[in-house]
Amino acid sequence: MRFITKLAAIVAAAAAAVSATNTVTFVSQDSTNRKIIFTPSAGNAEVDSIEISGFDTQNVTIPEGWIGNWYSVSEGAENVPGMLGEVTFQGWGGITYFDVSAIVNPNDHDGVHEMYPAAEKSLSVKTLISGCLLFPCNTAYYLPDDVQTVTTLETELICTLGKSNSTDTKRDAPALVPRKYVLGKF
Repeated sequence: MRFITKLAAIVAAAAAAVSATNTVTFVSQDSTNRKIIFTPSAGNAEVDSIEISGFDTQNVTIPEGWIGNWYSVSEGAENVPGMLGEVTFQGWGGITYFDVSAIVNPNDHDGVHEMYPAAEKSLSVKTLISGCLLFPCNTAYYLPDDVQTVTTLETELICTLGKSNSTDTKRDAPALVPRKYVLGKF
C-alpha cells in the first residue's frame, strides 16, 4: 500500500510538472483580413489581439486556467462584437469547455464559425464541435439556457473564421453540458 501511495504522489507531481499548453489555432476560410479580439473573464489574464490575413492560420497560446472569449472584426468594419468563441481551459475536473455563442450578435455570419479540438482536424465528421458551417444551426449557443457547451480533455482547439468552402453540414451531436461550465461556475 505504501508503494502505491508513493507511486501516486510521483505520478501526480509529474503530471503537475507537465503543464498543458493551451492553444487556439485560428483558420481563415476566406480572403477577408480580420482582427481577433480577446476578452478575459474577471480575474483572468489579458490575451493580446491578433491580426489574421485571409486564408491564413495563426496559433495563439492561452494562459493556463483561462476563461474568456474572442470575436473577429473584418478589415474596414466597425469594432462590434459578433459570434463569440468561448472557452474555459483547465475548468472543473481539468476539462476544456468551449462553445460558439450567437447571444451577442446572431447576425454575424462572417466571423467565428466553428470550434473543435485539434485532434479532430483531419476527421471528415467531427463529433466534438460547436458552431456552424452555415448559420443558424443547432450546434451554436443562442439562448442563455441552451445546453450547447462542448467538453474535451484536449487543450488545443481550432477556431474557423469566415465562410466555409465545405458543403458538408452533417453533424453528430456532441456531448453537451450547461453554459455555467464555460463561465467557470462549477
